[in-house]
Amino acid sequence: METGAKEEMYSCEICTFTCKRRSALKRHNRSHTGEKPHSCKTCGSTFTQNSSLKQHMRIHSGEKPFCCEVCGAEFTQSSLLTSHIRTHTGEKPYSCEVCDSAFSMSSSLIQHMRIHTGEKPYSCEICEAEFSHSSLLKRHVRKHTGEKPYSCKECGLSFSESSSLRQHMRIHTGEKPYSCSACGAAFSQSSSLKSHIRTHTGEKPYSCHLCGSAFSQNPHLKKHMRTHTGEKPYSCETCGSAFSNSSDLKRHSRIHTGEKPYSCKECGSAFSDNSGLRQHMRTHNGVKLYSCKVCGTEFSHSSALKSHTRAHSQFESAE
Repeated sequence: METGAKEEMYSCEICTFTCKRRSALKRHNRSHTGEKPHSCKTCGSTFTQNSSLKQHMRIHSGEKPFCCEVCGAEFTQSSLLTSHIRTHTGEKPYSCEVCDSAFSMSSSLIQHMRIHTGEKPYSCEICEAEFSHSSLLKRHVRKHTGEKPYSCKECGLSFSESSSLRQHMRIHTGEKPYSCSACGAAFSQSSSLKSHIRTHTGEKPYSCHLCGSAFSQNPHLKKHMRTHTGEKPYSCETCGSAFSNSSDLKRHSRIHTGEKPYSCKECGSAFSDNSGLRQHMRTHNGVKLYSCKVCGTEFSHSSALKSHTRAHSQFESAE
């Protein structure tokens, strides 16, 4: 009995692709020619396949026909629903052959593999910096453009990264999700908690290569380095005086503005810096931190001790 004619196959003249339908070969050929005959009437985006255009149109229409039976989340594409369902099942079908890490999405595995290969396919057109992920390049480019697409609805401040906005929002909400297991102190940022923990451990990982001084935080090391370099990046707009620390400039500026934010609760006297208030408080509490090594007389201010010490020196020279 005759089995019938062999089914015709269609082959690509450029690569090894084969298929049973002429229409499938036609669609495939567009991957070589770059032809995109299906265009969106709303935004002008073009596509190689009509099905891709249909998926794209859901961005404009808001249609989300694929729904999760577990939590009700809706999606524009079936593939997005399939990936989402794995957040419920915990399924991670894509595994790394190098380190056995597993992922729920093939795109996550592709990105992960660049850790091992060192591949950085995304480069900045401005400075040629290279990145393993397109999202990292996108964030980097904002350093050049100054774009800050994430803005705070409370105060209007804008940020280049969504993570920076989330951290900022905690100023308004008061949220402090990071707490110290040693003393219970709470912080709005994980980096602040990390720095705080060093007050318990005594760890000082940032050291000066010139003198060996060590610090618990990198900003403290940067400040310290200015004692060696003599750099004074903070200058007064009124008189031009320059300072190595922003806090020193802030205190100096009060000479011009007359601002005295530190006030005594006992008598109402006001001071431009906290150290002035501390010295003043000794007139009320009687604390005398400075004592004369010659006669033992005690003083509340170091300046008073210096004047007193000179009296001894003058007396000794007179003898």
